[in-house]
Amino acid sequence: MSELRKDPIIWRWIIIAPERGRTQLLLNSQKMPPQTPEDCPFCPGHEYMTTPEIWAYRPSSSPANTPGWDIRIIPNKFPVLRIEGDLNREADGIYDKMNAIGANEVIIETPNHEQRMWQYDIPRFVNLLRAYKNRLEDLQKDPRFRYILLFKNEGQEAGAMQAHSHTQIVATPVTPQLVREILKGARDYFIFKERCIFCDIINYEKKDGRRVIFENADFFAFCPYASRFPFETWILPKRHDPDYQSIKEGELSSLAEILQSVLLRLTKALNDPQYNLVMYTGPVRRLRGGYWQTLDMDFHWHLEINPRLTKLSGFEWGTGYYINPTAPEEAAKYLREIELG
Repeated sequence: MSELRKDPIIWRWIIIAPERGRTQLLLNSQKMPPQTPEDCPFCPGHEYMTTPEIWAYRPSSSPANTPGWDIRIIPNKFPVLRIEGDLNREADGIYDKMNAIGANEVIIETPNHEQRMWQYDIPRFVNLLRAYKNRLEDLQKDPRFRYILLFKNEGQEAGAMQAHSHTQIVATPVTPQLVREILKGARDYFIFKERCIFCDIINYEKKDGRRVIFENADFFAFCPYASRFPFETWILPKRHDPDYQSIKEGELSSLAEILQSVLLRLTKALNDPQYNLVMYTGPVRRLRGGYWQTLDMDFHWHLEINPRLTKLSGFEWGTGYYINPTAPEEAAKYLREIELG
C-alpha cells in the first residue's frame, strides 16, 4: 500500500506509491500516442473500461455506466490516494508516516472526445461547475480528509495521461505544505492590516488596470503582479468567500462566463497551449486551531491557470525563484485586446 512520509525538515508530506511503478514512469517518459474515440476509455460506449461511476449527469435518464451521460464522475483507476482503509499514523524511527488514504476522482467533462474546455458553451460550464461544488461538498463530509484539491491537466506536458478532457479531484488527510503557506500568508496580512489580502488585491488591480484581463459582476481575472509563469492568470470571486462550496447558484453562470473568456483568450493568444488549472479553496475545518481561526475573514477561494510555456531549471528547483520572461502587464494587455468575436 502507498504511504505518506513526512519530511522532518520542512514538514512536507511525500506520497510513496510503488504500485504506480514502472508503468507510470514509462508513460511520463514517452510521448503520448494520438488517442482516438475508438480506444479512449472516457468516450461513451466504453464505460466498461473505467471504474464504476460515482455520479453522472444524464439528461436521458439512462442507466448508470452506460452511454447517455453528459458529465460523468468516476474513481481514478490509478489513484494517488486510496479511499479504503485507516490512516494508521505511526513513527518510523525519527520519522513519521501514515497510510496514503484519501480520494482521487476523475470528472469526465464532455462525451465529445475532441471538445476542449475553451469550446464549452455556458450551460455545459455551469453544469460542470455545479458538479465541482457537489463533489467538494460530499468529500468534505469524510472525517479523514483535511484538504480537497481540484485541478485540470491539459496536455501531456501538463501531466495529462488521457487526451479526453477531464478534471481531477484529490482529497488528502493533511493540508499540503504549499496551501499552508498560502493560508499563513493570508492570515499574517489580516493580522497586520485587519483586511483580506485578496480583497485588497482586487481593489488595487481594478484601480491600476494594467494587469486586468476581464471582469464581470461577480468575478475578476488578472495576471498577478508577481507572476511565476508567462501568462499566469488568476480568477477571484469579488464576494469575499473562502470556500468554493459556498458559491451561489446565480454566480455559476458568471464564473462560467469569465472562465470561458479567459480560456478562449489564452487559446487564441498562445495557439492552444497546454496548461494546468488549479482551484484553491479553504481546508476542511473541524475543531482546528491556528490560522483556521481567521480563515473565514482572510482567504478567498480562487482559480489559477498556468500555461506550460517554460520549463523549470536547476535554478528554480534550487532557489524557489521563478524566471518569467513575460511581464504580467504585457501578458494582460495582450489577452485583454484579443478579439473574441
